[in-house]
Amino acid sequence: MCASPHSWRPARVRVEGGGHAVVSQAGGVLLVETARKAGLDQAISTALTPWRRPRAVHDPGKVLLDVVLAVALGGDCPADVGMLRAEPGVFGPVASDPTVSRLIDTLAAAGPKALTAIRSARAAAREHVWDVAKNAAPDAGGQVVVDLDGVLVLAHSEKQDATATWKKTFGHHPLMAFVDHGSGGSGEPVAGLLRPGNAGSNTAADHITTTQLALAQLPKKYRRGRQTLIRTDSGGGTHEFVAWLAQRGRWLSYSVGMTITDATHQAVLKVPATAWTAAVEPGGGAQLRFTDADGLRLTAFATNTTGIPIAALELRHRTRARAEDRIRAARATGLRNLPLHDTAQNQIWLEVVQIALDLLAWMPMLALTGKTRRWEPRRLRLRLFSAAAAAAAQIVTTARRWHLRFARQWPWTDVITEALRRLEALPDPG
Repeated sequence: MCASPHSWRPARVRVEGGGHAVVSQAGGVLLVETARKAGLDQAISTALTPWRRPRAVHDPGKVLLDVVLAVALGGDCPADVGMLRAEPGVFGPVASDPTVSRLIDTLAAAGPKALTAIRSARAAAREHVWDVAKNAAPDAGGQVVVDLDGVLVLAHSEKQDATATWKKTFGHHPLMAFVDHGSGGSGEPVAGLLRPGNAGSNTAADHITTTQLALAQLPKKYRRGRQTLIRTDSGGGTHEFVAWLAQRGRWLSYSVGMTITDATHQAVLKVPATAWTAAVEPGGGAQLRFTDADGLRLTAFATNTTGIPIAALELRHRTRARAEDRIRAARATGLRNLPLHDTAQNQIWLEVVQIALDLLAWMPMLALTGKTRRWEPRRLRLRLFSAAAAAAAQIVTTARRWHLRFARQWPWTDVITEALRRLEALPDPG
């Protein structure tokens, strides 16, 4: 596989031994190829056409996607596109830092119009990825599970809307939504609502808005109906939010955590032991204690799912804890802090983070198997994307064509090459 280093498509690869010039982050070609096979490069380029300046050298879609790739590779600010700029043979021509900053400012100034364009491009690419992923897609079982959860993002300087949080820290409190890939995979973000640090955990309006954004990211057939399950912790446990989920014509399935008051707790303790049903763990068996005596507590959830044993419903609800893994991955992928000052700028940054997480979820879904499909971002970067850090990949020119050559001694070269072959075998979008 090969291409000119000056084209829209960054260089593709051929796996061999040998070579001379060392290339850093050469494994990042997996993300480049994923973006191409997803149609994300074309979709974002088209979506951002209204913001391309006359006589502009760089396509705004390519500029934004370069920031996305930098974040996916471990960057945490716009200037980290410099790592891509150093390797044009892999990532193509990369805009200067001032050009990147101007684009972010321009998109931030456009407000909802730019956000809508970016999100529409993501939704189109997501539908294509799920279609070609077939049995590896998160809807392969006929249902899509969306988990909502808040995340605290600390701020170490005065930024717009950075305030004291309920944990006595200082920063922002975005509300996120992730599609769960189940125990065999990871998950992908489908919504990110940037909020001040003092935003409430039980704000029904924010949960409704985040769910609307999440549903708009799903293929049309999953935007209403029982085949889409919305899960939240007790932060979503409000009458208003549950009523919205169950509204006639929407018919979404839900599993929503509910807050247990002290009065309820005391009443439950009076229920005789014969009235209880044992909880079920993934491995089968085990009993769930519910008193605070051993550091555990009574929990409850509301659901409109019928015909399933309560133990199975309780297990289904508890697996929403995988959302914590998704939040950990987000913090490791550009959400450790919000690098810009204005809220509008940081909302664009939050979209960049989500697209980076999309690529980090789609690449394993399309190209990895077994345990490797569950690798989180840090492990993907260490084992695959940074393969050239120890001279594991080199670039050579042959007959005016550029090729990447990965060293055979790199422990995960086989994983990289097999993943590239799977990506190459996928149909091109359009």
